[in-house]
Amino acid sequence: MRIVIGTDHGGFKLKESLVKFLKSKGHAVKDMGTFSEESCDYPVIGYKVAKLVAAKYYSRGVLICKTGIGMSMVANKVRGVRAALCDKQVIACSSKEHNDSNILVLASSVVSSGEAKKILGAWLTAKHLGGRHARRVRQIKEIEGFEYEGIKKNRS
Repeated sequence: MRIVIGTDHGGFKLKESLVKFLKSKGHAVKDMGTFSEESCDYPVIGYKVAKLVAAKYYSRGVLICKTGIGMSMVANKVRGVRAALCDKQVIACSSKEHNDSNILVLASSVVSSGEAKKILGAWLTAKHLGGRHARRVRQIKEIEGFEYEGIKKNRS
């Protein structure tokens, strides 16, 4: 699987661990940074990852910051992204099975490297269930489209 990953300085160590983990499992990984623990702005990196997933250059993305909240906010601003902040395997599986999440967000202050690998592994193997869940994902996409259309119409 082609996976893009990014973090701010707060998640740098966890990202490094997850990149190695993903590569060891045979995944092609694009690392969008950051590449040190030096302070940086998470919106820039989160946006880069989200754009690549939304454009379908990568089938899945992983974002990390200290709480996961900032990266979640940024990623979910990008049309076509369904980013899920997960701290347990069951939640990660559900986010894929029910919501067809395409970006997993992790909080480096909440999950250890070992826990993060388990969460990520569970998320990567989970499949969208379709059925009533597909209907709900379609509704999310419609809301997203309507919101953008409403903005365009109101500015005319």
